[in-house]
Amino acid sequence: MKQQTQLRPSVEDLETELKRVKYKKRYNAVLRSTVFTLITVAAVAVLVATLWLPVLQIFGNSMTPTLEDGEIIFSVKNKHLEQGDIVAFYYNNKILIKRVIANAGDWVDMDPDGTVYVNDRELEEPYLTGKDFGGADIEFPYQVPEGKYFVMGDHRATSMDSRHTSVGCVSQEQIVGKILLRIWPLNRITWFD
Repeated sequence: MKQQTQLRPSVEDLETELKRVKYKKRYNAVLRSTVFTLITVAAVAVLVATLWLPVLQIFGNSMTPTLEDGEIIFSVKNKHLEQGDIVAFYYNNKILIKRVIANAGDWVDMDPDGTVYVNDRELEEPYLTGKDFGGADIEFPYQVPEGKYFVMGDHRATSMDSRHTSVGCVSQEQIVGKILLRIWPLNRITWFD
């Protein structure tokens, strides 16, 4: 009867296999950690972008020359809006961008030539390239209701805004945020204050 001989691995083979197993465990741990970190960073980025600092792209020309079609902007959540601030707000499942002209309780008046008055004082509007009544269908003088903002686009001839009953004044609940920064195109990066 033949005796079977068992081959035993050499010490070098055992050490090599042990190194391979340890490397595989380290690799899997690093991979899991990296994937977890990437998922966490992505989730935080999505939360920041949607809840605190929305990124928006401009469509249309109601805010020209201040904001042009195709530009990309950051907005920031802000409950304290002032006259002159540019804001994004929800309207009919769209986001519109306009400028705050008057706050709650203010009286807004407008001449047929497009000159705007807030509380009987002519509004200085250096951002405009031209004034226009814009087919307004509200009755002036107009008092802004409590909890609302009177907003208008910078391109008054084409902007649908608070001058039109279809849009009306904007409530705080509709506000997406105050426009903070234009980031695209790079040659027009601008901070808005």
